[in-house]
Amino acid sequence: MRNCLILLLLFFGAISLKAQNSDTTIYVIAEEPPRFPACERLDTTLAVKQKCAMQTLMAFVYKNVVYPIEARQNGNEGQVVVTFVVEKNGSLSNFNILKDIGGGCAQSVLDVVGAMNQAGIRWVPGINKGDTVRTRFTLPIKFELQEAPPYVLVDGDSVYTSLDTPLEFKNGGNDALISFLNERLDYPESGNDSCLVGSFDVQLLVRPDGVVKVLDITDYNNLGFDFWSEVSDVVTSTIGQWKSATYRGRDVPSAFDITLNFTPEADHCKTVISNYEKALGLANQGATAFNEGKQDEGIDLLSQALDMFPNNGNFLLVRGQAYLDMKKYPEACADLTKAQEIALVDWFKGILPVICKQK
Repeated sequence: MRNCLILLLLFFGAISLKAQNSDTTIYVIAEEPPRFPACERLDTTLAVKQKCAMQTLMAFVYKNVVYPIEARQNGNEGQVVVTFVVEKNGSLSNFNILKDIGGGCAQSVLDVVGAMNQAGIRWVPGINKGDTVRTRFTLPIKFELQEAPPYVLVDGDSVYTSLDTPLEFKNGGNDALISFLNERLDYPESGNDSCLVGSFDVQLLVRPDGVVKVLDITDYNNLGFDFWSEVSDVVTSTIGQWKSATYRGRDVPSAFDITLNFTPEADHCKTVISNYEKALGLANQGATAFNEGKQDEGIDLLSQALDMFPNNGNFLLVRGQAYLDMKKYPEACADLTKAQEIALVDWFKGILPVICKQK
């Protein structure tokens, strides 16, 4: 399996292009070159700020640029070179691809650079002879395919993603695991008064010695500490109950995803339980309809579910992603922001400012 490594190199040219009207002069180099606005609060020299800004720009582009599937499949590798003008107000304009390697790589670069304007990122403009000037910036980006390691590092642990045989719960697989967890999962008494209902997604790490560690917990309904504690206790009680994953003939640490649901037990909570089951059905129907191309119907069903449980982070995530697919950015921003606040999910945190800046 191949993965992508994108290396960035930055350079400035050495020519200034001057027009008769000084307002339209474009410098390819200025006495003080423009810079990415990440290090302006540093109380240091201009040279240090420039170096810091370049490093941060590299990290920004590296994090956000996508190696297109077409380019990977076709083996397109090499350098894409884009130029743009940093205007006097710090916005970017005049985007131009000087070199392309095909497979959609140029468009991927333009998407990242153009997103800076949409996100409201304003560069520190270039300065020449004491005046703010329009300056051309040249950015080469190298796309290189590399063999991916068979594992990823998560909080210091190696978690294997390439496996010969997957992790398996002993004596019955998934059905046995569900029975095992349901027998041991207790609804916290503290939730009965308010009839708290909701679900958790849990990612476990199972090591070859049988030790079970919680890698991540997502509380979609902000149920609170007592529920978190119960989830942690139950999933770690599976220690010794797993058949290890293997890679190239040896046992290796691997991850497993589990969903746990909590419904209250008090008699006065029966209506809440019934409504929650109905809302789950509406949300599932909405997601299915949307995926089948019935976008308006899907949004309507998801909205009905959210009318019943407006603080369900899972429902908000699904509808937020649907709005994003429809390019309804304000609606997507509202749903995904609220979902992040409730469930503390962060997989889309990096792009949320861009989404929320879209018109």
